Amino acid sequence: MVELNPSVDYRQLSEEQWRERLTPEEFTVLRQAGTEAPFKGEYTDTETEGVYACKGCGAELFRSSEKFHSHCGWPSFFDPKDSDAVITRVDNSLGMRRIEVLCARCESHLGHVFEGEGYPTPTDQRYCINSIALTLKPTEG
Repeated sequence: MVELNPSVDYRQLSEEQWRERLTPEEFTVLRQAGTEAPFKGEYTDTETEGVYACKGCGAELFRSSEKFHSHCGWPSFFDPKDSDAVITRVDNSLGMRRIEVLCARCESHLGHVFEGEGYPTPTDQRYCINSIALTLKPTEG
């Protein structure tokens, strides 16, 4: 598991440094905005309690208490752990307008956020996140 190192400016790492840190599949998703296959990710249906951290830098992004079953094929959350944990930007790829979700610390691609889909969550948002972009830190207990 990647541990957060406060002395590293992850946004300044070169492509070569990222390739050394990540597997080829992780690099494709986190650094090239790829998408893992639906219903194949490690965290799609997990119910383990804990905090989901960025696979790229270790920053804490989402809590299991904000995870819900959307049956979309990827882990879904209705809110980030901290409002500053993720950043968003418009993504006009694939011939549609979506909102991309990135880690605020290292700017790795995590997935997309959707609104107004009618899920019974407090925010009416679905952060659809690639499992491969996350590491689960289980709650000790």
